[in-house]
Amino acid sequence: MKEYLIGAGGWAYFQIPGLHPLAAYSRAFNFVEVNSTFYQMPTMKEVENWRKLVPPDFQFAVRAHRAITHENRLQPSAETLEALVKMKEICHVLNAGILHLQTPPSLKLDGASASKLDDLVTSADLGKIRIALEIRSTRSSELPLELVRVMQDHGMIHCVDLSRGETPAYQSDTLYTRLFGKGSHNVYQPMDEELVEVDHKASSGNFEKVAMSFHFVRMYKDAARLKIYKQTGKFPTITKSTGLASLDEVLNEDARFPTTKQDLKYSHGWKLFDMTKDRRIRASDLLMKLPERTYNNINEVIDELRSTAR
Repeated sequence: MKEYLIGAGGWAYFQIPGLHPLAAYSRAFNFVEVNSTFYQMPTMKEVENWRKLVPPDFQFAVRAHRAITHENRLQPSAETLEALVKMKEICHVLNAGILHLQTPPSLKLDGASASKLDDLVTSADLGKIRIALEIRSTRSSELPLELVRVMQDHGMIHCVDLSRGETPAYQSDTLYTRLFGKGSHNVYQPMDEELVEVDHKASSGNFEKVAMSFHFVRMYKDAARLKIYKQTGKFPTITKSTGLASLDEVLNEDARFPTTKQDLKYSHGWKLFDMTKDRRIRASDLLMKLPERTYNNINEVIDELRSTAR
């Protein structure tokens, strides 16, 4: 059986009273992508504390600092190498086997870029740490052959987003996928069927290890949905109710009034609710049936939908 890791991009918002967010998070998931390291270098004391807060078998992946990819754009300079070596030290303390590098969309990698990446990684001497390289704005089929060769020579993992239909440019023993979905940025909630498709792609590939990092706006809930599906073969309900009562629960979380039909669809249409215990649908499927007018509260919305269904 392949190693299958399900987690999210960070733990800061996983709040349970009386528990450190990371300790609480590690009770629910077996893997996390440390996202904060992209923005700020932590102290080694902080990193050591992260490792102490989780069980021995809990796994970290580390997102490389933006100085490497966005500021110095993979140039093999002393500053870039220093940042990469620092990330290497963080990985060692966390016992993290994967270091994630994400290039900015404006960085178009070519043969010369591949050579510089080769020099940088060789100089850093990462040892057993694997780079998961996410190349923004370039399809797998369009990657330069020189770059693919460098990636393969260094045992890199081509990081892709399975929820957007992406596939790695070459076969690897490890799949690393960061899931953002088909909405704007990460404002999206995957249907049950979409998660089944993601799981199918991950499970059917010839991978020894699969690591999934959820980044949807409701990443913890959606990661938990897939985890429960893997364990039981069924998806859990999203709310305590079904039908219009479930939609009411979803809108009650953060909908603001007064508002219009169009604003409701734009701000909340991407969300899922439980039409039945076994069927999730998007809020937009019902909100689109509303008459065009201003709504002053949720009760007006639900009452209008109830009358529409008659």
